[in-house]
Amino acid sequence: MKTLAAILVNQRSELELDEVEIPSLGYGQVLVEFKTSRICGSQIGEIDGVKGPDRWLPHLLGHEGGGIVREVGPEVSVVKPGDRVVAHWRPGAGIQARPPKYKRGSQIVNAGAITTFNHFSILSENRVTPIPNDFDLETAALLADTITTGFGIINRDAQARIGQSLLIFGAGGIGLGAILGASLAGLHPIVAVDIHPHKLDTAKKHGATHALLGSDEDLEEKLLSILGKQGADVVLDGTGVPSIIETCYRLTHPKGKTVLYGVMPSSKSVSLHTLPLHLGKTLTGSEGGGSLPAEDIPRLVRMIEDGRFDPRSFISHRGKLEDVNTLIAKMRSGEVIHAIMNY
Repeated sequence: MKTLAAILVNQRSELELDEVEIPSLGYGQVLVEFKTSRICGSQIGEIDGVKGPDRWLPHLLGHEGGGIVREVGPEVSVVKPGDRVVAHWRPGAGIQARPPKYKRGSQIVNAGAITTFNHFSILSENRVTPIPNDFDLETAALLADTITTGFGIINRDAQARIGQSLLIFGAGGIGLGAILGASLAGLHPIVAVDIHPHKLDTAKKHGATHALLGSDEDLEEKLLSILGKQGADVVLDGTGVPSIIETCYRLTHPKGKTVLYGVMPSSKSVSLHTLPLHLGKTLTGSEGGGSLPAEDIPRLVRMIEDGRFDPRSFISHRGKLEDVNTLIAKMRSGEVIHAIMNY
């Protein structure tokens, strides 16, 4: 059996679309027919080599989607054929299976525990969580990372409490999920900063009480007038830009938390005065918001079905797998809030 896939062959190059041959299922593996996949900024980071040279080229990409289980391998018990699932990069319940190896002619194409930029994909059992059979699969793709990570940054990384103030740099992608999560958790005020007005408009629709352009004159003065002269209780950075990270740290309350979820290029560094860390300020990175898919996704599904929130308005661009390079280019330009590929 073969499937169309988007393949990273060379870093800093467009993905190549081609068919790959799907291997037989092994222990703990699940064959998923994807109906939708979100393109995440992390994939752009992989393409650009943000974390350094890629040792696994060529390989498949994508780590969040919604699909239907078509076949299960030995010992799989979490899902069965016919189940709708959220496919996520954070480990959930079930077996951690060995990554599959696909073939492109005579060439081996590597993959991790999850890939979603292919119509059919072999996943590790612990990268899928079942959802109701009538649940919208575009929403499922958003639950894979955008919502679970965004909410996790607020609840687990920041351990935020009702009434605490939030400042966030970067109101697209994961940032929008964090803003929504902060609103549901009762944070106030929620101040969003971005360089794109349309992203700020969306942020205000989903819980931001204030929205400022990063290019505003006297930005820090304006922020402190909203947050108070000691800064925000929680400050988040989604940009990975060293100067902005330094600003986030500076604008964090002396007893507050700075949480970094944007990935800074491995070639860059920041300069920070560390004394505040000995006096109560906290600086930490986020690994997927510490999300626990097997616990978090069923709860979020229940909230969505009960009308507590609807993340589908997060989606600004749609296309097919064949449009992947065009959508990535639009993401690089800042035009995209969320890009979904429907198969």
